[in-house]
Amino acid sequence: MTQFNGSKLRELRNEKQLSIAKLSTISDVSTGLISQIERDLVVPSALILFRLAQALETDMYAFFEDTPPEDTPIIRKGSHSLLTAQENNCIHKILCPDNPGRMLDFVELTLKKGCSYDYRPSFAQGETCGYVIQGTLQVIVEGRIYVLQEGDSITLDSTLPHQCKNTSDTDSVSVWVMTPKYF
Repeated sequence: MTQFNGSKLRELRNEKQLSIAKLSTISDVSTGLISQIERDLVVPSALILFRLAQALETDMYAFFEDTPPEDTPIIRKGSHSLLTAQENNCIHKILCPDNPGRMLDFVELTLKKGCSYDYRPSFAQGETCGYVIQGTLQVIVEGRIYVLQEGDSITLDSTLPHQCKNTSDTDSVSVWVMTPKYF
């Protein structure tokens, strides 16, 4: 599994000649949290990584250990990268390899009972498509609530913020394809 490396954030920030304060302003992430991330004192959530990646004009893979991506279309079972948030109540399993030129993301989202996750809008036009494998998932877009059961799917404009909420008595598992790349 790929390991997060906070010093990668510092390297990218320095390459862009940004102070921690300036990066904080651009990304809407506190200076204290950025400092802790750079020193590997905390592992940030997927949302924080997304904000930092957007501010630094890169993708989230830039913050992980240098393991040159293989130019392969396959990720073997047990080798997927996991991004966790909310004390492991929200897990994003990255299902597509980080090959150069990749233009989409393919992820499995697992939300524990009662948990939700907010997605910030993409700055570029694209689409987000989801399919529920297990449980019930509420998807909230611009105040509209869509209730998805096992086997249901949804397509959204990627420039719209949305929230996914597990309303099941068990874990909710869904798969998502997103353009442009989110993770």
